[in-house]
Amino acid sequence: MVLKRVVVTGLGALTPIGNNVQEYWDGLINGISGAATITHYDASKHKTQFACEVKNFNVEDFIDRKEARKMDRYAQYAIVTAEEAVKDAGFNLEKLDKDRVGVIWGSGIGGLETFQNEMLDFAKGDGTPRFNPFFIPKMIADIAGGHISIKYGFRGPNFTTVSACASSTNAIIDAFNYIRLGHADAMVTGGSEAAVTIAGMGGFNAMHALSTRNDDPKTASRPMDKDRDGFILGEGAGALILEEYEHAVARGAKIYCEIGGGGMSADAYHITAPHPEGLGAKNVMLNCLRDAGLQPTDVDGVNMHGTSTPLGDLAESKAILHVFGEHAYTMNLNSTKSMTGHLLGAAGAIETISSILSIKHGIVPPTINHFTDDENIDSKLNFTFNVAQKREVKVLMSNTFGFGGHNACVLVKKLDI
Repeated sequence: MVLKRVVVTGLGALTPIGNNVQEYWDGLINGISGAATITHYDASKHKTQFACEVKNFNVEDFIDRKEARKMDRYAQYAIVTAEEAVKDAGFNLEKLDKDRVGVIWGSGIGGLETFQNEMLDFAKGDGTPRFNPFFIPKMIADIAGGHISIKYGFRGPNFTTVSACASSTNAIIDAFNYIRLGHADAMVTGGSEAAVTIAGMGGFNAMHALSTRNDDPKTASRPMDKDRDGFILGEGAGALILEEYEHAVARGAKIYCEIGGGGMSADAYHITAPHPEGLGAKNVMLNCLRDAGLQPTDVDGVNMHGTSTPLGDLAESKAILHVFGEHAYTMNLNSTKSMTGHLLGAAGAIETISSILSIKHGIVPPTINHFTDDENIDSKLNFTFNVAQKREVKVLMSNTFGFGGHNACVLVKKLDI
């Protein structure tokens, strides 16, 4: 069968450096750090007392107060970004065949804050099981996609991908495949996360995954830097409208770019650590290129997973050299997590959006907070340190790797490349 072409026609973002797509992009190209002392709760007893929180966000500006109370923050974030993306796509909702529009959403953890608070309240009681009737539908990881489909009446394929930090990239790849196989005309996809909570921060601290640079949060996320000491937990959401090319053209839609391909792989190595030689990372990029029908030399850059962990950054850098060889030295590599922190299951969505906007504007956002080269990472690679760089961008790849060894990579390209 002939696979259909898939394009991007709408974007939405809610991030630690901007509460919509334009603000997010402005924050990226200006190298703004979203890290600050935690405000959601008193973190004074935590090893890490800072995070990349969403700022100046009032859910009641977007969702009725009564309805918002039925949703965990991760679902609220999903609704807000989906609304921005649907508006950006310019759909005529009266004429749209809603049986042919679906929602595939990603979240690594889902309603962690809801679960935490319900358990804390229960522990304060006498053992009688008194729970909020919305406890379960607020907590479950699939409910964000459910809310989006209910809001718009989208009756096409609807499910949630859960693959830790690869979740929303897997969601984008699944949405891409459903359209190109002819199962849908358009899909709302992306991911959301709201794990900046007592349990979330405490859990990641316990496994020594987070930076503890409490005296200087804004420079704590240091991908590829010699003194990197862990990632910063972030929160927020990213939404994309993927659409079958002919469907988009027929309605005169604005087209950002084309989804060229998607790759997946497993490290099959360790529950949290990456393969030391980047085997899974190498395979996922090769699989993505193969799916897109492109050569390594066709790629202009990679938005790296680049979390600022000692093992992860090194393994991914090795994988990029293995896949791209000498061409790697001509590419722009970057890690936008240096600014947004790590949005876990939502990371892939906002980083794919960054890649799409790089194609649109011809600018690659920087990897900020670089102070000292790591002698174990090839210094000839261009990690776009500290300052955004202008260049013609036709093809970009975005990597996401999750605990459990889950790897996903999506390739975006200019239309007709």
